[in-house]
Amino acid sequence: MEAHQPLPGTPVEELDTPCLLLDMEALEHNIGVMANYYRDKAAKLRPHIKNHKSPALAHMQIRAGGTVGGVCVAKVSEAEVMVQGGIPQVLIANQVVTRDKIARLMALAKRADMLVACDDPRNARDLSEGAQASGAQLGVLVEIDTQMGRCGVRSVEDGVRLAESIDTLPGITFRGIMSHQNFTPTTERETRVLEGRRIIQKVLDLKEALVQSGLPVEIVSTGETWSYDVAGEIPGVTEIQGGTYLLMETRHSYMSEFDYAAKVLGTVVSAPRPGIAVGDVGIKAIGASRGLPSVEGLEGVTVEALHAEHTMLKLSDGTRLRPGDKFTLIPAQQDIMVNRWDRYVAVRDGKVEAVWDISARGCHH
Repeated sequence: MEAHQPLPGTPVEELDTPCLLLDMEALEHNIGVMANYYRDKAAKLRPHIKNHKSPALAHMQIRAGGTVGGVCVAKVSEAEVMVQGGIPQVLIANQVVTRDKIARLMALAKRADMLVACDDPRNARDLSEGAQASGAQLGVLVEIDTQMGRCGVRSVEDGVRLAESIDTLPGITFRGIMSHQNFTPTTERETRVLEGRRIIQKVLDLKEALVQSGLPVEIVSTGETWSYDVAGEIPGVTEIQGGTYLLMETRHSYMSEFDYAAKVLGTVVSAPRPGIAVGDVGIKAIGASRGLPSVEGLEGVTVEALHAEHTMLKLSDGTRLRPGDKFTLIPAQQDIMVNRWDRYVAVRDGKVEAVWDISARGCHH
């Protein structure tokens, strides 16, 4: 999206806009919170890169410690970017079902430790056939639906039957189980704990049934940013798929231990009447699928509306913005925003420190 790449040392106020900023102090703080929390835990973090889409950031997360040494992704194309970027283990936390995508998955399995979710016996057979045809070895996790009503087997019994079937198929190895969760934001940690434990118990019930059936369960992958400090305390959980914490968004503002790292810098292009200013950041640059962004550091300034190329800023009495003034927006959902950009402009102390490509942006397949 950017017209040109700024040089290190460029002051933030001189950047062309709109521009996706990466606040390095906030980024390093967020990485440190997770690394410190998981460092001495039996469970570890598996960073979900669908949120930031960058091998460079994935390596920063892994080097900080407290992780499984790999990441999870949403699709094959994201996995290809991560493996090409040197990530040694990747979990595709979704199903891979078409012939072409299975072939691409098997090519990756020859270069890295690849894991994939499965919730259907036919899909398991297709994965097995693909592995045999390519000479690859693939790890498979049975996904169980715990709350979202999306993918995943619907019962413990179905999960056991699927795992037993996977265990008999050549070319693929049953490695464990996984689940996704969602959560209505709340400031009350007690509510998060109760809800997190209730949901994750369904995963542990499947694990117990599998162990009783004689199948070892190496991986129990569950949890998200909202439950990182819940799932990490539950015996039997081996890893948590956390993604949002790294860049953060206003929708997760109740998790005050994390700072906002990804922001969009804009410029006021018009101030047509009192109480209104128009900026050059639109839906194309930041998105609004889960609410309007917030304005950082300008008291009395809020986002009233987003158009394709413009932000309508509402100014309280006495507040003035003029054409040329800069403003910064914090997204309500950062992964939607990140997918609109080609690169991060990393800043520290008000100056550009580095520019990193967002290599997995636009990976729809």
